[in-house]
Amino acid sequence: MSKLYLLLNIGSILFPFVASFHPKSGLARHWKAYWGGIAISAVVFLVWDAVFTQHGVWGFNDQYLLGPRFWGMPLEEWLFFFCIPYSSLFIHFLGVKYYGDRWQFPKKITQMIYLLMILWAVVQIIAFAPRWYTTVNAAFFLVIFILGYIFHPKALFQFLPSFLIIMIPFIAINGILTGSGLEQPVVWYNNAQNMSLRLGTIPLEDFMYAFSMLFLSWMGYERISAGKPI
Repeated sequence: MSKLYLLLNIGSILFPFVASFHPKSGLARHWKAYWGGIAISAVVFLVWDAVFTQHGVWGFNDQYLLGPRFWGMPLEEWLFFFCIPYSSLFIHFLGVKYYGDRWQFPKKITQMIYLLMILWAVVQIIAFAPRWYTTVNAAFFLVIFILGYIFHPKALFQFLPSFLIIMIPFIAINGILTGSGLEQPVVWYNNAQNMSLRLGTIPLEDFMYAFSMLFLSWMGYERISAGKPI
């Protein structure tokens, strides 16, 4: 039980990591840019994580952890920001590689979904202003979306179908982390700092959080790769 969080990290990245060396994947040939993009996102989100951990916005259950902590965060939490983006973006990498410009929904559908996400973020900022996770998360999503729309509009449109597929394993893993099937959650949340709205055990904010983390990683990858074909 004390290795649960570590096993979830390993389990999430194992297949994508091994498959990265397969000729039909070819991801290993792009590791410099791929890991670079993930590292950029990890730095931002680890700082965010450390601040929120220090102020009790969320925390971690020691019974599921190995023990070592850095900046107040367990080793497993550090690994999370590398393992989850790696495995998640593997789906997007393959989608773009094999389908190219066809890897996107019709423009009007994409615009409608993103408009709803923007409106939802604005509502959260206005209605839940004193709650740190909700408001910071929504504001950060808007910043990431604006940066994507200005600098990587094509990537933004291509990312939506990948994100919806990614949400399937995300719900499974994050569900366990937030307590599904467990006596206590691996990661607990202070409901005074969020909307107290959940999908099962997962705070709704986590979905927008995941989008921001993953798309920031992909923008970093695109900037580092400088448009080199996949």
